[in-house]
Amino acid sequence: MNRDKILLSHGSGGKRSTDLIQNLFFNYFDNKILISGGDSAILNIQTNNLAFTTDSFVVDPLFFPGGDIGKLAVCGTVNDLAVSGAVPKYLSVGFIIEEGLEFDVLEKLVKSIAETAKTANVKIVTGDTKVVNRGKCDKLFINTSGIGELDSKFKKISSGEKIQPGDKILINGFIADHGIAVMSARNELKVQADVQSDCAPLNGLIGEVLAISENVKFMRDATRGGLATVLAEIVKNRNFGIHLIEEKIPVRESVRGMCEFFGFDPLYVANEGKVVMIVSDNDAEKVLEKLQKNEFGKEAQIVGEVVNEHSGKVVLQTQIGGKRIIDMLLGDQLPRIC
Repeated sequence: MNRDKILLSHGSGGKRSTDLIQNLFFNYFDNKILISGGDSAILNIQTNNLAFTTDSFVVDPLFFPGGDIGKLAVCGTVNDLAVSGAVPKYLSVGFIIEEGLEFDVLEKLVKSIAETAKTANVKIVTGDTKVVNRGKCDKLFINTSGIGELDSKFKKISSGEKIQPGDKILINGFIADHGIAVMSARNELKVQADVQSDCAPLNGLIGEVLAISENVKFMRDATRGGLATVLAEIVKNRNFGIHLIEEKIPVRESVRGMCEFFGFDPLYVANEGKVVMIVSDNDAEKVLEKLQKNEFGKEAQIVGEVVNEHSGKVVLQTQIGGKRIIDMLLGDQLPRIC
């Protein structure tokens, strides 16, 4: 097998394709379901409720402080399942590779995918590889789909239909790290920030919370559009509002400085390891304590509350004592961050 660069023939379905699949993907994603080699993965799932999600990743650059496109692809799909209340079980991985990508780069990313899947306790059971001509994609795009098992008692979490005034809003740590880390890795910006992406699989942390509380009303990962857009979406056309407290929202000083320099609002900058939770008042402190005991929730905070006032709006109480309405992100502050 050519171990220098990816050739068009690696996507032809012939010998080079077989060599790539067997010597690279099977080697790192080794499990009985995958290596059976069928056109479909045959899964044994013991539940009446399945969660299913898919996502595509086009981040530029492929490697950034704290992660890479491979780690991001696994975490993004695992977290989409977990915030729906599901236990992630199986992933598919599809690669669209530009002809000429260095084989060592691809192998490094495949290794990262395998390691992240192992950390998240999920199996990669099927996939696909396509190679396109030079200039027809930017080095590498990845699509991942995921299946998880969903307990019936958590089916309402993704819709948030049980949210009511008095519920508390929590986030599991510093916001905006991922977007700033990716931006600082882009050479054309000629800036450096000592910030690592927060990219992480959150299913373990979320599972710990759901094990101690059945009063988690809503969860969503605050990716593109950040914390602000998640909250603005959940109150839209609802008969309640959200009161958000700026001084409670954890933002690193280095991230805050970069945002001020470039004119970004950290509330809208993407995260890849942050879950927004809305929890009943009675369970909020208990959930906060559980989050803070987990490595991915040490800086967790209660950042606001669901209120009867200003229905359909998120209002931020600023650090200087004023108030401002927080709406959804218009446009894209930082393109290709996931």
